Amino acid sequence: MMNVRTGVTALFGTAAIGLFGLVAPRWVTRSVAHDPGVLFSVPVKEPIVALTIDDGPSGETDAILEVLAEHEARATFFLIGEHLEQHPSVGRRVIEQGHEAGHHMMKDEPSIRLSPEAFADQFERTHQLLEELGGSRLFRPGSGWYNERMTQEVERRGYRMVLGWVYPFDALIASSTFSTWFIRSNLRPGAIIILHEGGARGLRTADVLRAILPDLREQGYRVVTVSELLRHSADTNTGD
Repeated sequence: MMNVRTGVTALFGTAAIGLFGLVAPRWVTRSVAHDPGVLFSVPVKEPIVALTIDDGPSGETDAILEVLAEHEARATFFLIGEHLEQHPSVGRRVIEQGHEAGHHMMKDEPSIRLSPEAFADQFERTHQLLEELGGSRLFRPGSGWYNERMTQEVERRGYRMVLGWVYPFDALIASSTFSTWFIRSNLRPGAIIILHEGGARGLRTADVLRAILPDLREQGYRVVTVSELLRHSADTNTGD
């Protein structure tokens, strides 16, 4: 039987955080997004946010990289192992252009459904690919759902689990207009933004970035990787 903590943790994964951000008061969102083993946002004293992009590398990664370069923004790309095997040169460009590569498991599937053995196998295979690439020790579970066992395993392997504060449901809602509005409405200093690539989603992400990055610059925000955001933490409690 699933224990209470594990059940609550799985219930309030990344998608649930985004839904609460849409329909619930901010204090409810803040109380949900608090797990010492998972990073949702970072307390900072300056206007700085982290941008994360899931599911690459893909045929659309270069379009996203072009927009980021134009606006001097940096991002953490949570890469899927199988996709990295298919597009190794694109993965290298992510690193060469000053961005960060994170661990997003070997396959595009909910990590929480994997047996402990399958999880360990996929984790290690993706870890080896990232080691060759020069990736970070940041991890995001497939589909954003996780439990206590996964958190402990990730920590044991020297990784930090990262979800986010601003998720515009772009993997479900095929609207760059909605994503742009949602990010503008929910952004705050220290937030971690979640977007996706792969096919039409990647092209929408490029469109969203073209819309929001000029706005953020005008507001004095810097858009950085998760690791850089952590370096600007205002205190030692980075789970928000």
